[in-house]
Amino acid sequence: MTTPRHDHQPAPSPLDTPLTTPLAAPTKGPLEGLRVLDLATLFAGPLAATMLGDFGADVIKVEHPRTPDPSRGHGPSKDGVGLWWKLLGRNKRTLTLDLSTPGGREILLRLAADADVLIENFRPGTLEKWNLGWEELSAANPRLVLTRVTGFGQFGPYSRRPGFGTLAEAMSGFAAITGEPEGPPTLPPFGLADSIAALSTSYAVMAALQGRERTGRGQVVDMAIIEPMLTVLGAQPTWYDQLGFVQERTGNRSTNNAPRNTYRTSDGKWVAVSTSARSIAERVMCLVGRADVVDEEWFATGAGRAGHADELDAAVGSWIARHTRDDVLAAFEKAEAAIAPVYDIRDVMEDEQYRALGSITEVPDPDLGTVRMQNVLFRLSETPGAIRWAGRAHGADTEEILTDLGLSPSDITALREAGAL
Repeated sequence: MTTPRHDHQPAPSPLDTPLTTPLAAPTKGPLEGLRVLDLATLFAGPLAATMLGDFGADVIKVEHPRTPDPSRGHGPSKDGVGLWWKLLGRNKRTLTLDLSTPGGREILLRLAADADVLIENFRPGTLEKWNLGWEELSAANPRLVLTRVTGFGQFGPYSRRPGFGTLAEAMSGFAAITGEPEGPPTLPPFGLADSIAALSTSYAVMAALQGRERTGRGQVVDMAIIEPMLTVLGAQPTWYDQLGFVQERTGNRSTNNAPRNTYRTSDGKWVAVSTSARSIAERVMCLVGRADVVDEEWFATGAGRAGHADELDAAVGSWIARHTRDDVLAAFEKAEAAIAPVYDIRDVMEDEQYRALGSITEVPDPDLGTVRMQNVLFRLSETPGAIRWAGRAHGADTEEILTDLGLSPSDITALREAGAL
C-alpha cells in the first residue's frame, strides 16, 4: 500500500525525497464504510469509482464474465498485462456477473441492497430491459444513489446515441477553439472529456450522498459527458448571449492577455510563459529588455496586451531563443515571473516538485512486481486517501464477494454453470 497523502507536512529537501513514496501501515480513508458498485466501462464512470476508492470506499467492479472491461486491453501492455487497467482498476475488488441472466440480476439486486452507490454507463433503457432500472433498484434499497454516466444524458433526441468523450470534446466547443488559427479543430490526445466527467461524477455522487443525509432517500444522478466539458470552457455561452461573440482558435495565445505562449530555447527545449496579471507581464518585459512597452497605455489591460501579441511574442521569443532552458528558468525565477518547462512524461517522473508532493507513487503488484502511477488526487491532513492495490485480475474476487453475500460453494457453482458468473 502507498503512503497516505497528508497536508501540512514540512517540505523535505528535493535531494532527500525519493521519486516514489515508501510503504506505510493502512489508514482509514474518509469514505471507509461506503460501498460502490462499478458497472461502467471506458472511462468516465470507472474513473469516478476509482476516485471514490482512493479515499476508502469499498468498490466492487462488476464485469461481464466473457467480455471484460475494454480498458484491460486499452493502450500499451507488458507481457500481456494491460497497464491502463492497473491505474483505472486500483482499489477495486473484481466480480464477474452477466446481468442479462436471472442469476446475475438476482445477485446484483442483493449487492445493491447493501450498497450506497451504483455507477453505470449503459445506453439509456439497458438496465430497464434487464428489469434493473431505478424502480427495481430503489425497491431493493431506497437509500441507493444510482449514478448514470452517458454521452448525452438520459433523455433528449441524442440520448440513445453511442457517446464517447471525443464526441463531447467536439460538441462542447472545445475542439473549435483548440489549434492554430489556420489549422483544423483539434482534439486532445487523451481522454480529457472523460476525465472531467469523472471528476464531476465523483462530486455529484458526494452531493447526492449528502442529500441522502437530509432526506433519508437515495436518488438518480444523470451525468451527460457533454455538460462538464461545456462548463469548463468558461463564459462562452454568456459572451455569445450578450455580445454575439464567438471565440476563435488562437493557438497557444490568449485573447485575454499577452505574452502567453510556448517558446523554444537555444538548446532546443520549450517553455511556457503566462502573464495573466499585469505585474507579471511587466516583470517579463523588463527581463527581456523591453521595459519601454510597460508604460504604453494599451499595456494596462490584458485585452490591450493581447492586441499587441505579435510585438510582445517577438520580444519574449527572441530573448528566450538566445538562452538555454536552465538559464531561462533561473532568470524568470529570479525576476518572479511565471514560467514552466514543457515536460514530457520522462521529465514529470524526475521533477523535484512532483517528488516533493509524492505525485507519482509505487504500488506493489502480483503481475508487475511494482508499478508506478499517479498518487491519489489530493492530500487530506486527518483522513488521507491511499492506493491499497493496483487493478486486479478479471473476476479475482468473485467467490469472496459472493461468499460474503451468503452464497454457498454449491450456489456459486450453479451460477457458473448457468453462465451468470
